[in-house]
Amino acid sequence: MTLQSVLIANRGEIAVRIASTLRAMGIRSIAVYTDGDTDHLGSCDTAVRLGADSSGYLDIDAIISAAKQTGAQAIHPGYGFVSENADFVRACQTAGIVFVGPPAEAMDAMGDKIRAKDTVAAAGEPVVPGSVGALSDAELVFTAEKIGAPLIIKPSAGGGGKGMRVVHDLGGISDALVASRREAAALFGDDTLLVERYLARPRHIEVQVFGDTHGNMVHLGERECSLQRRHQKVIEEAPSALLTPQLRAAMGQTACQIARSVGYFGAGTVEFILDSDAPESYYFMEMNTRLQVEHPVTEMVTGIDLVQWQILVAAGEWLPLSQEQIVLSGHAVEARVYAEDPAREFLPTGGTVALARFSGTARTDTALATGSVVGSRFDPMLAKVIVHAADRDTALAEVDRALAETRILGVGTNIDFLRALVTNPVVMSGDIDTALLDKIAAEYHPPAAPPWVWVAASALLDGQSGAGTLWDGKSGWRVGAHAPRAHRLRIGDSTELVRLWGDPVTEVSIGEGDRTPSRVHCATAEVSVEFAGQLHRADAVRSDAAAWVATGDGTWHADIAPEPRLRHLDGDDEDGEIRSSMPGVVRVVSVSTGTTVEREAAVVVVEAMKMEHTLRAPIAGTATVSVAVGDQVAVDQLLATIHPNTNPEKGKP
Repeated sequence: MTLQSVLIANRGEIAVRIASTLRAMGIRSIAVYTDGDTDHLGSCDTAVRLGADSSGYLDIDAIISAAKQTGAQAIHPGYGFVSENADFVRACQTAGIVFVGPPAEAMDAMGDKIRAKDTVAAAGEPVVPGSVGALSDAELVFTAEKIGAPLIIKPSAGGGGKGMRVVHDLGGISDALVASRREAAALFGDDTLLVERYLARPRHIEVQVFGDTHGNMVHLGERECSLQRRHQKVIEEAPSALLTPQLRAAMGQTACQIARSVGYFGAGTVEFILDSDAPESYYFMEMNTRLQVEHPVTEMVTGIDLVQWQILVAAGEWLPLSQEQIVLSGHAVEARVYAEDPAREFLPTGGTVALARFSGTARTDTALATGSVVGSRFDPMLAKVIVHAADRDTALAEVDRALAETRILGVGTNIDFLRALVTNPVVMSGDIDTALLDKIAAEYHPPAAPPWVWVAASALLDGQSGAGTLWDGKSGWRVGAHAPRAHRLRIGDSTELVRLWGDPVTEVSIGEGDRTPSRVHCATAEVSVEFAGQLHRADAVRSDAAAWVATGDGTWHADIAPEPRLRHLDGDDEDGEIRSSMPGVVRVVSVSTGTTVEREAAVVVVEAMKMEHTLRAPIAGTATVSVAVGDQVAVDQLLATIHPNTNPEKGKP
C-alpha cells in the first residue's frame, strides 16, 4: 500500500517535524488545530479545526471525522494527546484508517505501567521492585513500608514525568499519594498509582526499538536522559557515556525481546533505570508506545529518519535495514527550550514572542515564530536545539554555541540555564544521574546584567521624541542645567535608577554612579550602546512595558520597578498580596475569606502547563480570597490578600 495523505493529530513542533518528512516523501499533510493554536499550520497542506480549546486534540470522534472529511488514508498521532490511546487505534481501524503506530493490543499491554511491569516480569526480564496491580492508598502505604524510602510514586497511565513524586520520608507518603492521584486523574483520566524503589544514583537510559508487520525487530541504540527535572527531560544524548559496547548490545537485545513479547511494530522506546555505580544491573521502567520527543538524537547518530520509517511500516513495508546494518556514528545532544524562569524555581512563563530567531549551526525543531502566543494550555516546551559532532565534548560545545545564537524574546526561557548546564564540569565529565540537574539548579544564578544593558533597556523604554515643539521633546531643556529622564528598572532581583540626558542620549548615570558619556541607537530588533569607552551591540525589543536585551552572554528582561514603599520597622505591617507568577487555572483554594493563616501556609494551587504550583501566605494574618477553583488567571493577577492581625494595645502585628 502506498500512502498519499496523512493527517497529523497533533500540534506545535512535532506537527511541523512530521509534516517535513511527509513533504520529502511526496505525501499530502493534513493538520488539525484549535482556536488560537495555529503556529504549525503553515507547514501542512491543509487543516481542519477541531474546536475552541485544547480538548479538541483528545476528541477521538472529531479527529476521525477530520480524517474522513479530508480523505486522509492514515493518521500520525505524534506524541502526547491520543498517541498512546488504544481506543483511538481501534477507532481508526473501525473507520478504515491506518494508524501510524503499534497495534492496540501492544498499546494495551505497555500503555499501563502496572500491566507493562507485570508483562515484562512474566517474560523474565528485570523490573524495579515495587507494587503490583491497582492498589488503594492503604495498600500502597503498606507496600511502601516494605520497600522502604526513598521511593517513587507514579501514575499508572500517562507519562512525561507528570504526577510523579519522590518520597524520601515515609511520613509524607499519604499527602504525596493524594496529590499524585489528583494530578493523574486530571491529566490522564485515571488515578491508579504504583510505588517503586528509587535508586540512590539512578541513570535514565532508554533504547529505541523498531519493528515491522513481518516480524522483524531492531534497536537503534540508546539515549541518555538522566539530565531531568521533576522527571521531565531537559538534555538528551546519544549514545550514553556510561554504556560499554557489550552493555549496549545486551540492553538492546532486552529491549527488542520486550517489544517482541507483546507483538510490537512501529517505533517504540523501552526505558530502563540503572544504578550509576553498578550499570550492569538495569531494570525495565516503562515502554513508550510512540515516537519520543528526543527522537532527533537517534536520527543524528544513525542517519535514519524515524518518521519516514514509521510511514513505511504503517504502509506494510519491511524495515529498510537489518540490525547488522545499523551503525552509530559520533555523538548527538538535544536541549529542550522551555517557557520557564529558572531564577524563580522554574515557574512557567508566557506572553507574546516579540522576536524568534534560531541558530544556523544546529537543527532546531520548533513551531515558534515572532508573534506566537505562549499560554498555559499546553506543555511549556518551545523548541528543541539538536547538534551532532564527532565526539561528546565537541557536541556539548556545539550545543552551547547554538543556544548562544538562539533568540526568543518577549517570553522568559531556560536558555541561559541550559548553557550553564552543558558547560558544567560534572556534566562534561559524563558522571551524571537523575539528581544532578536539581543540584546544579540550586546553585544557579542567571548572568548579571552589565551596566550597558541597563542603559540599553532604559533607552528602549524611553520611547520616541514627540514631533514638533520643544515641549514635546526629551532633551530635558530648561533654564539652567538640563533635566535627566529617570527610569527605575528591575532586571531579575536587581533594581537600579537609570538617568538619561539628551535627545539623542549623550550622558547616563546608573544608581549612585557618576554621569558617564554615552550614546544609544535603537533600531528594529537591535540596539547599540557606547558606554565607558566601549561599543556594545545586542538583539533587543520592547514588548509592552518591558525591554528585552540579548547577546551571546545572556538574555535580560527589564521592566519598570515599583517605587519603594515606606515601611515601619516593627514587623509585617503591610498586607501580604499573593499574585499568580504564571498564567494558569486555579485548582485548589485552601482557605476562605476570613480564615486566619500562618506564614507559609498553602493558600492557592495554580496549574500551569500541566504542573501544579502551590502559592503560600507571605505573612501570618487573615485571608481575603479573590479567586475560586476553576478560574483562569493571568500573570501577576491578585489571588488572595493576607491582612496582618494587629495588637490593638501596641499597634503591632
